[in-house]
Amino acid sequence: MARGKSKAESGGADHNVAAKRRKPRKEKKAKDPNKPKRPASAFLVFMEEFRKQFKEENPENKSVAVVGKAGGDKWKSLTDEEKAPYLAKTAKRKQEYERQMQAYNKRLEGGHDDESDKSKSEVNDEEDGSGEEEEG
Repeated sequence: MARGKSKAESGGADHNVAAKRRKPRKEKKAKDPNKPKRPASAFLVFMEEFRKQFKEENPENKSVAVVGKAGGDKWKSLTDEEKAPYLAKTAKRKQEYERQMQAYNKRLEGGHDDESDKSKSEVNDEEDGSGEEEEG
């Protein structure tokens, strides 16, 4: 009975084929520190309050997982009426975020009209200075 060659006998390079097929990782874009942060969801707004309450009731508990699990269970058990204040806070934060994003985008658009980041007065000053140097 004839057997085919094993991977080791055939050169052995096939054991890492998956690693060769991987695409190189793309570089992440640098984050702008001036960009407004997205608003928290209604659940995260709820969790802000819930963590404080849970800590008061269970001061000995140091586990983040237990707090998260208890908060998730509590959120699921809330009625729509009980969730309403958190949804309202979220909507208010979202409006504020959208307003900040509009202002942020206007700043971005306004800053790239010239060829460089220099103001017009700085560009005019350099033009005047360069003419004087050529004469002398």
